[in-house]
Amino acid sequence: MELEHCLNFVLTKAQHNIHQLFKAELAPHGVTPGQYAVLRCLWDENGQTARKLAERLSLDGSTITGILDRMEQRGLIEKLADPKDRRALQVILTKAGRKLQEPLSQAIIDANRKALQGLDEKQAEVLKQLLDNIGTSKSE
Repeated sequence: MELEHCLNFVLTKAQHNIHQLFKAELAPHGVTPGQYAVLRCLWDENGQTARKLAERLSLDGSTITGILDRMEQRGLIEKLADPKDRRALQVILTKAGRKLQEPLSQAIIDANRKALQGLDEKQAEVLKQLLDNIGTSKSE
């Protein structure tokens, strides 16, 4: 099979292009795509544990730790001992983290629009469904 027909190559190339687009849209706000994902989770439910965030974002422990450390240094979050489990860290939005919700939400809308230009609404939905299903079916 030629490289350009290999699903892994095509998906990796597309993911790289999308990541660069989102990175550029978020850059004026000083936030990376990974940091945006954490903020998005916390805007939905503030005070989640680092472990819960990692699970939701499909990240390993060291990756989420690095993201959270950089976000804490920037003053976007605070990490506190979880009152329910002192071994766990609870991640809390700061005022600065909450203030980014509106501008980052608009940046993500813009990035999605740019990424999907050339597709109509139905095609965009089908694409998302197809991508969501890839690799999730069990082989017999």
